[in-house]
Amino acid sequence: MKAIQLFAKGELRLTDLPEPEIAPDEVLLACKVGAICGTDLRMFANGHRQSPQALTLGHELSGIIEKTGANVSPEWRVGMRVAVAPNYGCGTCDSCISGNTQTCKEFQALGIQKNGAFARYVVIPARAVQQGNIVALPDHVSFEEGALIEPFSCVYNAFERCHTRVGDTVLVIGAGPIGLMHAMLHKAAGAGKVLISDINPERLAMACHFDADFVPVSGTDTLADVMRITQNRGCDVVITAASSAEIQSLAFELTALNGRVLFFGGLPHGKEMVSLNTNIIHYRQITVTGMSGQNLRQYRESLRMISNGLINLKEILTHKYTLEQYDEAFSAARSGQALKVAFVL
Repeated sequence: MKAIQLFAKGELRLTDLPEPEIAPDEVLLACKVGAICGTDLRMFANGHRQSPQALTLGHELSGIIEKTGANVSPEWRVGMRVAVAPNYGCGTCDSCISGNTQTCKEFQALGIQKNGAFARYVVIPARAVQQGNIVALPDHVSFEEGALIEPFSCVYNAFERCHTRVGDTVLVIGAGPIGLMHAMLHKAAGAGKVLISDINPERLAMACHFDADFVPVSGTDTLADVMRITQNRGCDVVITAASSAEIQSLAFELTALNGRVLFFGGLPHGKEMVSLNTNIIHYRQITVTGMSGQNLRQYRESLRMISNGLINLKEILTHKYTLEQYDEAFSAARSGQALKVAFVL
């Protein structure tokens, strides 16, 4: 089978691999859609210390069950349309028992430590099967939407930590696909005004095209624009959906009294130390939080939101490629001219 594998920093290859065999407790998935994530781009640029020498990328995935092991529950049948949450833990530690397998010290993920979805087939390991990582897709939910459950569920994890109230003013810094998902979810939750900022005017225009109610904010004079729009009050919620130390520092100046700041995504290695004006946090009584991945409850609830039509992710996937077009696909994803890029098999 064909697979897109990462061998070293900046070294992707389309390789020929044998069709995987599965153990009695595993499931073999025929991949239909594998979407490119910012994590894939960072791994391509920087490598990954936990990766084996060659790793098949892809952790945002959907497909059709091709085979099931003899010990797998009959709930999972050959031919079923499914999506898969890629993160799984040991199943017995405090993190896993609390429902947060993504913070398990023995955390594993398809496309991160284990071979992922940029291939014709991917093995769903026994722990992932047993912990409930597979979800059935309703007939009206496309494979493209199924692959986007994973990034959206990360956004939903962040949303739950923002405690957005009806009428709040929300600012999302970063108008990529993740930023757009943040904006859509906060509007659906009743935010009175949703602002989006980005240094790329084309991407900002693309994001605001999705909803005429989204308010574009300059990425070069963000503070002045936000204060003008909010009449010098600031925003109730500020989300940094871009990996930038400068943006994280600026976030507090953009936040209103009793506001909340959410850092979405980490900073590059060596740049994670950020200078903060803690007096702003202190005197404005700002709450600062972060997030990591998603738990399985959030993944399943995200599927329900998509299935019920509360969140429409269909137009976020703007570019589709075959596995053979991997160079073009990664170039499009890095260019900033696309929103979401995926391999469709």
